[in-house]
Amino acid sequence: MKHGKKYQESIKKFDKQVLYPYEKAIQLVKELAYAKFDETLELSIHLNLKKNASVRDTLVMPHQFTKEKKILVFAKGEKATEASEAGAAFVGDDDLIEKIKGGWLDFDVAVATPDMMKDVGRLGQILGRRGLMPNPKTQTVTFNIKEAIAELKKGRVEYRADKTGIVHLPVGKISMEPEKVLENVSAVVSEVEKKRPQDTKGDFVLSIGLSSTMGPGVKVSIKDTGKGE
Repeated sequence: MKHGKKYQESIKKFDKQVLYPYEKAIQLVKELAYAKFDETLELSIHLNLKKNASVRDTLVMPHQFTKEKKILVFAKGEKATEASEAGAAFVGDDDLIEKIKGGWLDFDVAVATPDMMKDVGRLGQILGRRGLMPNPKTQTVTFNIKEAIAELKKGRVEYRADKTGIVHLPVGKISMEPEKVLENVSAVVSEVEKKRPQDTKGDFVLSIGLSSTMGPGVKVSIKDTGKGE
């Protein structure tokens, strides 16, 4: 991949081989960002996973940095009422399913009660391709509608390791205070480390990197706790 002049200039400002403490890495990434928009800070964690193994879960970071998501809930009766009262942007059952079949997708996340999944499953191809399909593993198939909506409004996000064993996750914005970014990074790393499979031999976290949307990646010292100690 060929990078532009500004990118080439930015990589001359630091040593790509050095493993920086969290605080210094965050400071560097903020200094190296050159885009005219408020770039997103991206965290990459390379894990030691066996073939076909994966890590997947959700978490709520200490500090929110994205706009509130439009939440759609597939539910009937009392649960539909609960969803509306909890602040879901769209609530319905067959009416929403037909609307989505017609091409409407003006929402960011979908939640469904378990009894709705037989019908919602018909939208597998449409929602699946866009990562919008409700899934028990991400707590978006649940009868605890009120709790699910509350967490999603707080910024609950899903993370999962890709085929190469890397977890990619946004953790902040360039405009955020470094302390808040640090707390988000620490929260993510801590949660991922808890997912270490029992049969893992050697280090579970192999490497950690931090970058901005357009900027170069900075290597982070795994030995650093990320808590400023």
